[in-house]
Amino acid sequence: MPAITFQQVCKTYPPTRQQRAQGKTGLRAVDDVSFQIEEGEFFGLLGPNGAGKTTLISMLAGLSRPTSGAISVRGFDVQTAYAEARRQLGIVPQELVFDPFFNVREALRIQSGYFGIRDNDAWIDELLQSLGLADKATANMRQLSGGMKRRVLVAQALVHKPPVIVLDEPTAGVDVELRQTLWQFIARLNKEGSTVLLTTHYLEEAEALCHRIAMLKQGRVIALDRTSELLRNAASNVLRFKTDGILPSALAAQARITGRIVQLPAQNAFEVERLLATLRQAGLAVEDVEMRKADLEDVFIDLMAGEQTPLEVAR
Repeated sequence: MPAITFQQVCKTYPPTRQQRAQGKTGLRAVDDVSFQIEEGEFFGLLGPNGAGKTTLISMLAGLSRPTSGAISVRGFDVQTAYAEARRQLGIVPQELVFDPFFNVREALRIQSGYFGIRDNDAWIDELLQSLGLADKATANMRQLSGGMKRRVLVAQALVHKPPVIVLDEPTAGVDVELRQTLWQFIARLNKEGSTVLLTTHYLEEAEALCHRIAMLKQGRVIALDRTSELLRNAASNVLRFKTDGILPSALAAQARITGRIVQLPAQNAFEVERLLATLRQAGLAVEDVEMRKADLEDVFIDLMAGEQTPLEVAR
């Protein structure tokens, strides 16, 4: 039985009064999405802002109803068996939501109570230790930094030992230490059998952690495959260098540019020489030239820039 199933899910928001006056229709945030996440998978859900990722998670959590289609968690429909489905999930939201009147340990005990769990201090202690919160157990939530508050959100999501963990941008805006601590702990839980659904804009995290990945664009799945297969189908090499000049328009159109760093797809040695010759002819001085294999960010950019037909693959 799959851990999570999305079956022909659509979500349409009605038009505003102004949009109706202009003859416009509502927004279709999720458009006929279907895929399954198997038990024990570490699954990545990627896409640009507005692609529909958080909308899907909101429907999975029962916070929003799909316009059509069905969603289930370990066989429990999120609408008709909401309590059973929600008990299977531990969800870490994007927003920093916390109760300012309790300390960290109290917040975790209260969260446990929502699921009818008492006397689980041993597990709470393990969560506090594993997430670097042991010295903050008696601190009021208001006293914590943003990164510490996010650690508490993770602990709250895991306090009832859910078999399915949903992480919606869990490391957005937090320090490297938290990212490393969080991924070590989540990877351990995954190895012990927990299913993990991750959305993130840090594509190197998705590449390192996820077994399979679905990519969303304008509410539709445009790629769904094992991470290794997505990388295998990408351009084989990337030419990377630094320059202070402005690239010729033909190269700029296909380049990934970050400050002085430029990265261009290059299939073979002949193409590398052609690119370097074009740069020399343009009078550009380049330094720190190197070749590397294509990564998930290259795949992501290519797919988002293209006009791919949505895939219905479920490998």
